[in-house]
Amino acid sequence: MSTLSISLPGGIWTLGDLTVTRFGYGAMQLAGPGVMGPPADHDGALAVLREAVDLGITHIDTADAYGPRVTNQLIREALHPYPGSLHIVTKVGATRDEQGGWPPARRPDDLRRAVHENLENLGLEVLDVVNLRLGDAQGPQPGSLAEAFETLVDLQRQGLIRHLGVSNATAEQVAEARSIAPIVCVQNMYNLAHRQDDELIDELAEQGIAYVPFFPLGGFSPLQSSALSAVAARLDATPMSVALAWLLRRSPNILLIPGTSSVAHLRENVAGAGLSLSDEDLADLDKIGR
Repeated sequence: MSTLSISLPGGIWTLGDLTVTRFGYGAMQLAGPGVMGPPADHDGALAVLREAVDLGITHIDTADAYGPRVTNQLIREALHPYPGSLHIVTKVGATRDEQGGWPPARRPDDLRRAVHENLENLGLEVLDVVNLRLGDAQGPQPGSLAEAFETLVDLQRQGLIRHLGVSNATAEQVAEARSIAPIVCVQNMYNLAHRQDDELIDELAEQGIAYVPFFPLGGFSPLQSSALSAVAARLDATPMSVALAWLLRRSPNILLIPGTSSVAHLRENVAGAGLSLSDEDLADLDKIGR
C-alpha cells in the first residue's frame, strides 16, 4: 500500500500531530440503501477502500452508525493492519433506529459505549480523531455541548482518543468546545450552494483548524446550477469535479471527504479535484451560494 502522498489535489494538512491528505474519502456510501445494512457488492466495497489507500489517500471518514457498524467492519476487513500513514476519523453522538432515522445519543454512557464500539469494529486501540455529532437531521441546533464534549475529553485523557472535533455544530458550539479542550476539525454541511459557514471557515483557518464539509456535492440531491454547468462545460469537466476543485481553492483548511461505492467514480473524483480554476471560473462559481 502507498505511503503518504502529496500528489493528490490540495496536498496535505495536519490534524494535531497527524498529517493527512486534504483529499480524503468518506465511507458512508459503502453501507446499503439509506446507509442501512450491508452493501450489495461486498467485494466492490473492499476494492474502493483499497483503491483509496493505493491512490495515496490518508484520511478516511466513517462512523459506527453507518450500517450500523457496517462501514467500520468493512474498513477493518479491507485495510487492517493499517499502514502507519493512514488516519481514520470517526464520529459519535447519533445512533440508528429501525426506521432508518438518526436519533441523538449524546448522554455520557452513550458516548462511552460508542467510542468502545468504534475501537472494536475498527480493530484499533486508539481512535485518531473523534467528532462529536450535534444537532439533528435538519442541521445544527442551539444548545450547550459541555456535558457530551467533556465526556469525550475524559476518554481522551484515558488514551482512547488522540484528537477531538465537532460535527453539525453552530459557531457558538464550536467556540464552546474550544473553551473546554483543543479541537482539530469541524465537520459541517457546506458546498457551493450552501455557504452558511463562510465566516466560520475563515476563523478556523486563522487558528489552524480544519473544516471538513459533508455533502460537498449536495448530498442526496446533487448540486444543480447553470453557472456550475457553464464552468464545467468551459473546462470540459463534470459539474461535480468543478465543485470539488472549488472547495479546495476556497480555503487551505478545507479537507474533502467525498463518498462513493465505485472505484471508477473515486478515481474521477480525485482527478476532477485537481482541475485548475481561473479567476473567471472562481468569480462565476462564487455567485452561486451568495
